[in-house]
Amino acid sequence: MSKRVFLIVLDSFGIGACSDSESFGDFGVNTLESVYKTGELRLPNMQKLGFGNIDGVECLAANPAPIGSYARLREKSMGKDTTIGHWELMGLVSENPLPTYPEGFPEELLAPFRAKTGRGVLCNKPYSGTDVIRDYGQQHIESGDLIVYTSADSVFQIAAHEDVVPLETLYEYCHIARELLVGKHGVGRVIARPFVGEHPNFTRSSGRHDYSLEPPKPTLMDKMKDAGKDVIAVGKINDIFAGKGATAVYYTGPNQKGLVKSAELQGEDFDGLCFINLVDFDMVYGHRRDAVGYARALNEFDAFLGDFMENMREDDLLMITADHGCDPGYTRTTDHTREYVPLLMYRKGMESKNFGTVLGFDAVAATVAKEFSIDGVSGEVLEGI
Repeated sequence: MSKRVFLIVLDSFGIGACSDSESFGDFGVNTLESVYKTGELRLPNMQKLGFGNIDGVECLAANPAPIGSYARLREKSMGKDTTIGHWELMGLVSENPLPTYPEGFPEELLAPFRAKTGRGVLCNKPYSGTDVIRDYGQQHIESGDLIVYTSADSVFQIAAHEDVVPLETLYEYCHIARELLVGKHGVGRVIARPFVGEHPNFTRSSGRHDYSLEPPKPTLMDKMKDAGKDVIAVGKINDIFAGKGATAVYYTGPNQKGLVKSAELQGEDFDGLCFINLVDFDMVYGHRRDAVGYARALNEFDAFLGDFMENMREDDLLMITADHGCDPGYTRTTDHTREYVPLLMYRKGMESKNFGTVLGFDAVAATVAKEFSIDGVSGEVLEGI
């Protein structure tokens, strides 16, 4: 009989600073608390599952009779970015951080990049994605030079106006950068950041595309695929894993499209994992420090969750988690924050269990692996779900 696991990542939904957060430059961060303080947050379905019962969650009321199981996860990997977080969720722990460039990229990278693209480079330093097109967009249009920038994360981002650099050409430039950014310069992601409009009202367009570093070892996705199971990647999952491990891919863009596709897939027969990323929490609300927007997006997800749970089959397993934090109330930076993340699990008729605080996002991988009798996956198995 086929078995289905739906794993939904609320991208950046941290629930409080880890004991090592300060070593990552994060002090007193808490994405959940900042969102809660808006007064907008309404999460009745997540609270039914036990969200308010998770270790350290004090702003939401605990449920005396939760219908799900729950845990607080602490990352093992040395990072707080999308790539490392998702890799660990699939059983790959990164003991060394990916390279970052607080002073910009060195000439040894930029010289061959300019030579191969035939274009100059603007900016070359950490920058907010919306600010960088405001400050360099007109110069880019006049010169044709590419806006290259980074952040506190391990990223090489290329912004270009769609009227100056067509999307397919921008993607070619990202491929060139990805080929150069290897070894000691193996950044987690090269990101195409197209934009449109006229100065000073430039806006990002929907043509973003990520070019990730290939995982250095097989992940749970690869092992499930090798075992003949379905691995359905929704949102930016396929990009994060550099095209490895998925048997079906659906690029969905904004949260709403991801939720629609998730509901559609719930109505289909498959035997394996449906791995979903909802990116707006991070990209649209977290980085832009929009706590009200973040709260409303969570409310929309919670409303979706009620119908999704009702329509689950008897043997389906639902898992909801995150990959890092991005505290919209934190003013020191606009970057990711090192935080614990929640894990909610639900199966119809399950006995609720509190797993406390668990070391390792890879507990997700280990638990899914047990569902499908997949061996050789790291992490603590959360028994009895």
